[in-house]
Amino acid sequence: MTKVLIFGHQNPDTDAIASAISFAYLQNKLGVEAEAVALGTPNEETTYALNYFNVDAPRVIENCANETTQVMLVDHNEAQQSVSDIKELDVLAVVDHHRIANFETANPLYYRAEPVGCTNTIILKIYKEHGIDIPKDIAGMMLSAIVSDSLLFKSPTCTDEDIKAAKELAEIAGVDLEGYGLEMLKAGTNLSTKTALELINADAKTFPMGDKSVRIGQVNTVDVTDVLSRQAELEEVMAKENTDNGFDLFILVITNILDSNSVALVVGEPKEKVEAAFGVTLENNTAELAGVVSRKKQVVPPLTNAFNA
Repeated sequence: MTKVLIFGHQNPDTDAIASAISFAYLQNKLGVEAEAVALGTPNEETTYALNYFNVDAPRVIENCANETTQVMLVDHNEAQQSVSDIKELDVLAVVDHHRIANFETANPLYYRAEPVGCTNTIILKIYKEHGIDIPKDIAGMMLSAIVSDSLLFKSPTCTDEDIKAAKELAEIAGVDLEGYGLEMLKAGTNLSTKTALELINADAKTFPMGDKSVRIGQVNTVDVTDVLSRQAELEEVMAKENTDNGFDLFILVITNILDSNSVALVVGEPKEKVEAAFGVTLENNTAELAGVVSRKKQVVPPLTNAFNA
């Protein structure tokens, strides 16, 4: 068996990076030669966690087939969110908490998908099933992923299983859950040094909806107006991304982590699908999305329904 590369989705968030790290450690303990890699550099929030727990960031790759034929996917399954040469590779395993779409394999595989708030909640279960102890630094990264994906348990995607897992991992990692979690989330809201392109793509995914290609980015902040002060610049870059990449619609969800509300900035067509999905009227290409914090549960499903209507 060649070395197995394990990675999360493009434009990786904390769960994508931490899942690759935690699942690769587990696989090595189970006798599989595996390496955690990434399909992009860690963001500020993830970097804070890596530095706090003294964990090296996975090396960044653009393709896999030049060094291995076998991979495992974490925190994603859709081909357009994965490595560029995914169709040339043998996918041995998937651990994920998202919808299943645009995914097929030539061979049987281990597939673990559960409707929880974070991939690392599932990976914790797998550790337990195999009786593998979790080192302090790995536990810290797994905890960070749950805090990130659940917005410190404020997201509607968060389940009791996620909360229980986070408390257990915090004890192993030796940190105060609430204190550490808030500081990590705040670290991810420092947007002043980001270019407009970095801001819209830092946490963005592409989804086929009907016969359209929809790009949905999300940025967390403590001041939505600060992000919208750059609206003209953001719209220009979003429009260029649509043209250059064949996206029909680009939606940037700007989420306030303090009050758990968002504003959508929309560039492209058909905008009426966005209005129908959320029951809003776009004004100056924006609309308030009250109580919306989760792309997975509160943005993608209603948009998908609107495009399929």
